[in-house]
Amino acid sequence: MLKPFGFNKSALVMTRKKDKVLRQLAKKVHIAALQTKGLSMLALPIGFLTLLLTTAACTSIDCPLNSLVYTQYQLMNAAGKVDTLADTLTIYTNRVDGNDSVLINRNVKTTEFSLPISYAQKQDIFFFETKDTLYKTTKLDTVIVEKEDMPHFESVDCSPSFFHKITSVSCTHNAIDSIVINNHDVNYDTSKKHFLIYFKHRD
Repeated sequence: MLKPFGFNKSALVMTRKKDKVLRQLAKKVHIAALQTKGLSMLALPIGFLTLLLTTAACTSIDCPLNSLVYTQYQLMNAAGKVDTLADTLTIYTNRVDGNDSVLINRNVKTTEFSLPISYAQKQDIFFFETKDTLYKTTKLDTVIVEKEDMPHFESVDCSPSFFHKITSVSCTHNAIDSIVINNHDVNYDTSKKHFLIYFKHRD
């Protein structure tokens, strides 16, 4: 008797064993759900639970929930220590349609913050508005971040995203004393600060 092309008896046995294990695991989950009041999974049939477990077992790539990446800013003082801004901070940018988009709205006692970074233009322009809480005066600074955009792919199952390499940063000096690049690479790692920003202090 001819065997079908590609037939492998040992592989078939292993597949049946795997299916049996999955069915047993699904049965345990189903029983546990029945013993837990208010659990939404109790209404799911064992066959559907088996399908869920099989699908989860076949996927090893976890796609990021958000494809956007952010730049991290740390306030510093002249002594090289973390600084706290006494003024109220508002940051906004101009959208492609010409309207303003507020990114940070009237933050107080700011020590750090994060800002999104675009993938459709070579530079991002931000407007930093600081309002003196003592004298009620307002100062406006412009910050320009230039960067290179690099497409990034986790998997064919995930949406494409962009990583970036910061090439330069410049600013006006009304309330801001200076900004320096601390880390050029912008990706999903939020533990590293990309910019160290120094604000002027009241006399």
